[in-house]
Amino acid sequence: MKRRSFIKATAAGTIAFMLPFPASALYAGKKLRVAQIGLGSMGSNDLLAIASHPLVEIVALCDVDQNALDKAKAEHANAKTFTNYKELFKTMGKDIDAVVVSTTDHAHAPVSLMAMELNKHVYCQKPLTHYIAESRKMDAVAAQRKLVTQMGIQVHSFYDYKLATILIQKGIIGKVKKVIAWSPKVWGYDGAEPQGSDPVPEGLNWDLWLGSAKKRPYKKGLYHPGNWRKCIDYGCGTLGDMGVHIFDTPYNALKLSVPLTVKNECRAPNAFGHPEKNHVTYVFPETPYTAKTLEWVWYDGKGAPEAQSELELPGGEALPDQGAMFIGENGQRLLLPHFMQLPKLIVDGKFEPIDIKKFDPDGTAGKPTTSYDAETPKHYHEFVDACLGKAKCSAPFSYSAKLTEVILLGVIAARFPNETLHWDGKLARFKEAKANKFISGGTV
Repeated sequence: MKRRSFIKATAAGTIAFMLPFPASALYAGKKLRVAQIGLGSMGSNDLLAIASHPLVEIVALCDVDQNALDKAKAEHANAKTFTNYKELFKTMGKDIDAVVVSTTDHAHAPVSLMAMELNKHVYCQKPLTHYIAESRKMDAVAAQRKLVTQMGIQVHSFYDYKLATILIQKGIIGKVKKVIAWSPKVWGYDGAEPQGSDPVPEGLNWDLWLGSAKKRPYKKGLYHPGNWRKCIDYGCGTLGDMGVHIFDTPYNALKLSVPLTVKNECRAPNAFGHPEKNHVTYVFPETPYTAKTLEWVWYDGKGAPEAQSELELPGGEALPDQGAMFIGENGQRLLLPHFMQLPKLIVDGKFEPIDIKKFDPDGTAGKPTTSYDAETPKHYHEFVDACLGKAKCSAPFSYSAKLTEVILLGVIAARFPNETLHWDGKLARFKEAKANKFISGGTV
């Protein structure tokens, strides 16, 4: 079944057995009843963080891998368990207020859209979706139904990133003409598509794991667990992993929308894996915080980023392993390491101290901390509090869908190496018609 038909059929089937009810009718002073779908490595972290809120009750757990499901059940004995999210919604639809989606990228949209069609608030891991059309659809449904949504970019709520946003917007380096961002991670695969098959591990429902994606046999060491990000059919490569985190603060600080053009200098496509190295250049239109146009350059893969004068640090200091450099029109720069490190100001080739109280007198960014355990729950708790009417989410789908679109444009550009693609954000299409078939993947 094609993904478009799959989503329509599953959503229609679910709605047939349960009429949706207004989100405002939920709770009435009770705990937020949460279903967690996807319990692997990141899913287990999500579950721990969301469950740490005192007003959360974990009522349902779902994973296609029985081993992950059993592990989570041991910590939440009262939660009901499922291997199929459609059965979860069918059985417990009226007993759930919110859903946390921590699946593979290719399952984000099918699960989230079904949840939202049933008026459930959704926290969905990054990148928001596997295809641009899915991101736009999720944004539209969330707005139409007035649902609370949040994308899982936890660092969005960390002190150092919020501080960097304030510094840029208050003009610490003037208007920004260029951003360079990088990660040496390798979530790509340059080899040939593997042949043959291996026995499916005990407890794993391989057909459910594949979902609506292309059917292929199980291969040990690929796909599940952990390596699916490398594969075009299931993940979004390094751009969809670290790119989302590292793009987030510059994108938010500069109030960007979608780019005018995108170009990816990478190896030729192999129809199976994402490139192991990407060099992506975006050009964005002007905002109040940028020059007439903004150039954004992304590097990933072994050895990233490429050496260049704009990334040289005073005293020969080494660049952080991952991060972003803001470059102002007058040559001043702001370095934002990833993560748990404060931004650094560079003026005339020297580090300059930052008077934080001058730029953030009210302490809007919060308080500095080096504790990951102290910072991480904030993003999840913000979602819970928003569901309970006590806060607003800082990374709702209205924001994160656009950020994801930018990321996915770079992913699509990898299919046309060294070619500049022109993007029409209003019409959601490329000037180059050959690229348009990759916008939806037949999903929505």
